[in-house]
Amino acid sequence: MADHHSERQSAIDAHGIIGDMRSAALVNDKGSVDFFCWPEFDSPSIFCSLLDTPEAGIFQLSPDLPDARREQIYLPDTNVLQTRWLSDHAVVEVTDLLPIGDNEDDLPLLMRRVRVVSGTATLRMRCAVRHDYARAATTAQMDGDDVVFTAPDQPSMRLNSDHPLTLDGAAATAEFTLEQGQSAAFLLGAIDDSRFQEGAAQLCIERTLKFWRDWIGQSNYRGRWREMVNRSALALKLLTSRKHGAILAAATFGLPETAGGERNWDYRYTWIRDASFTVYAFMRLGFVTEANAYMKWLRGRVSDCNGSPMKLNILYAVDGRQELPETELTHFAGHGGAKPVRIGNQAYEQVQLDIFGELMDAVYLVNKYGDAISHEGWQHAVQVVDQVCETWQQKDVGIWEMRGEQHHFLHSRLMCWVALDRAIRLASKRSLPAPFARWDETRQAIYADIWENFWNEERGHFVQYMGGTALDGSMLLMPLVRFVSAKDPRWLATLEAIQKSLVRDGMVYRYRNDDAQIDGLAGTEGAFAACSFWYVECLARAGQVEKAHLEFEQLLRYANPLGLYAEEFDSHARHLGNTPQALSHLALISAASFLDRKLSGEKSSWQP
Repeated sequence: MADHHSERQSAIDAHGIIGDMRSAALVNDKGSVDFFCWPEFDSPSIFCSLLDTPEAGIFQLSPDLPDARREQIYLPDTNVLQTRWLSDHAVVEVTDLLPIGDNEDDLPLLMRRVRVVSGTATLRMRCAVRHDYARAATTAQMDGDDVVFTAPDQPSMRLNSDHPLTLDGAAATAEFTLEQGQSAAFLLGAIDDSRFQEGAAQLCIERTLKFWRDWIGQSNYRGRWREMVNRSALALKLLTSRKHGAILAAATFGLPETAGGERNWDYRYTWIRDASFTVYAFMRLGFVTEANAYMKWLRGRVSDCNGSPMKLNILYAVDGRQELPETELTHFAGHGGAKPVRIGNQAYEQVQLDIFGELMDAVYLVNKYGDAISHEGWQHAVQVVDQVCETWQQKDVGIWEMRGEQHHFLHSRLMCWVALDRAIRLASKRSLPAPFARWDETRQAIYADIWENFWNEERGHFVQYMGGTALDGSMLLMPLVRFVSAKDPRWLATLEAIQKSLVRDGMVYRYRNDDAQIDGLAGTEGAFAACSFWYVECLARAGQVEKAHLEFEQLLRYANPLGLYAEEFDSHARHLGNTPQALSHLALISAASFLDRKLSGEKSSWQP
């Protein structure tokens, strides 16, 4: 790839996301689409300058207004993005979207419309499709007034515009001047997409705006911070597959957790843990359809067991594929020089015992607020819980997918307890057949094990793993999953220890282990956004409502200008890691919901 120029790459938090629930694209605040995988979320990229230079594929569209102030906003209550330039000479706006069609099988169409709001401006457009993560030799050629991009063994793409296009090597370009009220549109999609016809653009925009507004209009959230909660919900919906019902961890791959570091993973897949937490967030806001659709997708992952011991992977592709081998894109310079850039995720081979707890918690919630479990569904649930009874005492890699030694992690034990607890509750409530005595005996055994083996008397707090002394941000889930009272003295001592050791200005680190054996990777990482929101909720549940309120307001300031969050924060609270991150947004929704009730003095009728 070309020489790396990190100054030409945009910061992670200088991006908005657009999508059609089949794929998603990132648009930076300079008006460039610098990340887009097509036609699926996890397809090879066609634009990937975010991880290299413009040679890795980019779609630039901007006015020649060097002194302009730039702003990005979403059109209210939608995932339609607008980038604006304000200068002495002109005001220009570019509207970006992936239209939502009637048919879930429509291939994604990138639609970009530029309009001069006042004054006169010269616009420049450059569209350089680079197929297969910029590994395939893409060529561009005129086809009538359009430009067609082709590469061996890759789907051809068409760029259509109502302004004349020219070729510059393997890129399409245009330069034109617009006066106040004038606009130009550019559409990039499958070579035979029917929406290229004249006049379709405006209809696509109107229908897409209506889709998003109708959807968010179903939210039952009426509390404080409603705009941030709605933006989080819209981001989660954007990461949900319209066809399959699966929910992605994030839209991107390769964005570093440490500037220049090696912690660069592919998150364009469905983690059972993250997606099950997302069910909680959707349910919390009244989006039952999404929760039911995810559970239907999940049933498809466990329904082919044919009576054999159930193998539940920790992550899957959106279409249910199980094997996601890691490959390094050695030709990419990486974001800010962070290498290697990986696609695929070898974590699919790992054992993480906690996922059974998140899964059963989601099953329990969907039964309480959504569709009742089917006979076959309950049989699968029984298999899951029986498996927990067999395996809960084993070591694993834990919630954070450590690539070092295996341990008996507290969080894994905790979630094994949750799996049994929710299964027993569900079976009792629905009068379902279950081996109650064995399940209850195991639940009690796990409970006793946690109090006996994960409490460090000398340190005066719970510990990350058996025999260790470290703290862990995932401990913040202990009161949230109702294992321990939020005001239990031992829990409050642990919360205080977390505060001293893992919290920095409201930002919470997952762990501070200096020994590389814990995660097997060089360097450190940023503070974890989801843990930071869990911390707020823990404070509020412990009765420290004023402190929780202040910490929450600080965290809200760390969103990007569009209200989006990546996975982590650096020491300046700038974003690190893949973006937008589902786990960050669902933790925000949960914290906002609980804190709002506390501040209003309400008792909730909604209980997980």
